[in-house]
Amino acid sequence: MTTIPVIDISPLSSPDRKDWAPVIKEIDHACREIGFLAITGHGISQQQIDSMFKLSERFFAQPLDEKQKIEMANSNNHRGWGSHGAEQLDPTNPTDWKETFDMALDIHPDHPIVGEFPALYGPNQYGDLPGFQQQMNQHYTLLMSVAYRMLSAMALALGEDEDFFNSKFTTEHMSVLRMIHYPPRPEGKPVPDDAMAAGAHTDYGCITLLAQDNTGGLEVLTKDDRWISAPPVEGALVVNIGDLMQRWTNDAYRSTLHRVRNLAPGKHRYSIPFFVETRYDTLVETIPSCITADNPKKYDAVTQGNWLIERFEATYAYRQQKTA
Repeated sequence: MTTIPVIDISPLSSPDRKDWAPVIKEIDHACREIGFLAITGHGISQQQIDSMFKLSERFFAQPLDEKQKIEMANSNNHRGWGSHGAEQLDPTNPTDWKETFDMALDIHPDHPIVGEFPALYGPNQYGDLPGFQQQMNQHYTLLMSVAYRMLSAMALALGEDEDFFNSKFTTEHMSVLRMIHYPPRPEGKPVPDDAMAAGAHTDYGCITLLAQDNTGGLEVLTKDDRWISAPPVEGALVVNIGDLMQRWTNDAYRSTLHRVRNLAPGKHRYSIPFFVETRYDTLVETIPSCITADNPKKYDAVTQGNWLIERFEATYAYRQQKTA
């Protein structure tokens, strides 16, 4: 593939499963060939997406001391604001030039699951921005409904029951909604041609749903090692396969390297990814239909929680400091 396919998934809302078949085939092909696709007809309006970008601008425009009140590095639960340099996606390059905000399911700190996996569960930190908590939680719910439809289609494509993946998402799943702000580089500092706002990386988990603004810069590595653009598409969400889904499917579905280039160094760039993750104790074992004579089993079973914690430790500077 030389372009990111754009797929209308509105037939997945039809009660007649016959309407699903052509879309399932398109999704399956994209997951196998490039691991990236853009979806339309997902049910989230452009107005809603635009409102979230406005909210993101308001949040990151707050004074530094306001954001520091909810800094992730001061939390046990990997929630809140992440400062510049908190994350290094590509270990061969400097830390990424961005700031972030992360939230997930709001779970009381006294819940037993928080004590067992504090990096994966716990209370969110929202700060005091009016309307922020309500809008974030509303958007989280909308994205989860899209994720369920995508996972149903993928399960059927792989020869499993429709609820094969969705059954792993109980009231204690670990999906994370993130807002990212890539600010302009400081004045007077030259920006090299190959400067990255986010270094080349794959995503950790199952699938990611991404809304990106009109700035551009997202690039994806193809099978033949060429970087191609994943340009913004009006009304679309980008979907990509994560590392855990690649393990689950025995490499049938591809978790593909991607990066964000500084195409407009003087501009602010915003994106809103939603990382779709199961319960912490989900045992990820190779799907039987993905094991063949030509593609024997490659991976041992792993739990979602242990997998994510290992990846957190390697990516976040504050996590490395706490475990040192």
